[in-house]
Amino acid sequence: MIANVLSIAGTDPTGGAGIHADLKTFAANGAYGMAAITAVVAQNTQGVRSFVTLDPGFVADQIDAVFDDVRVDAVKIGMVATAAIAEIIADRLAAHGARNIVLDPVMVAKSGDPLLRAEAEDAIRDRLVPLASVITPNLPEAEVLLRARPHWTVEQMRASAADLHALGPGWVLLKGGHLEGDSSVDMLFGAPGLTEFSAPRIATRNSHGTGCTLSAAIAAALPHYPVPEAVGRAKAYLTAALAAADQLDVGQGHGPLHHFHAHWQG
Repeated sequence: MIANVLSIAGTDPTGGAGIHADLKTFAANGAYGMAAITAVVAQNTQGVRSFVTLDPGFVADQIDAVFDDVRVDAVKIGMVATAAIAEIIADRLAAHGARNIVLDPVMVAKSGDPLLRAEAEDAIRDRLVPLASVITPNLPEAEVLLRARPHWTVEQMRASAADLHALGPGWVLLKGGHLEGDSSVDMLFGAPGLTEFSAPRIATRNSHGTGCTLSAAIAAALPHYPVPEAVGRAKAYLTAALAAADQLDVGQGHGPLHHFHAHWQG
């Protein structure tokens, strides 16, 4: 069965992050991609210039239009931008009985530019996190969700993954990319316990959309695999897409990953 996967997120005109990265990732991983847009973002590989949020009611109309017509096997949530949009997403997904929900709590772009209004933090924590099958925060996002600023080490990540799980998601994938070292360690925590994933760091500037791509790849795999295997497959795909990223020549800043590294000949 080819899975139908819905992305609820913002845009990227240069195609490396947000909805654009999600649709590429779904396709590369054998899923049929769909999209409901929350915000239109003026950004490129060098940074975010501005963004315009859509009316929450219109976001709801997009979500309803998909669920009223199409079997939705998984949902990936990225940029929600405002509290009102986060609330409406939670309402509509609950109403439709959505399953296999992956929440990437997008708060800051790779460039450091904010992508979330401050008042939306509580709505994400209280409404969207408990709905999620998997949440995929990086360390700065984990600090916001936990309302704390730990001194991050691998051991602290193990403890914080459990604390994040207590907020109500099915699983937590706490990403350790902000730590130093030759490898990047992620912590997957769920009811069965803790699993650690380690991958070598790829020496490339082309890392725009890394978080979007990982969460989208997990969503594409969840209809077919249990969470630990879905995460492992998504991590392997992300590592390969990063390793091939320098084959692309897109932009003058942090360029995109090579989402179709297994399908295109350079």
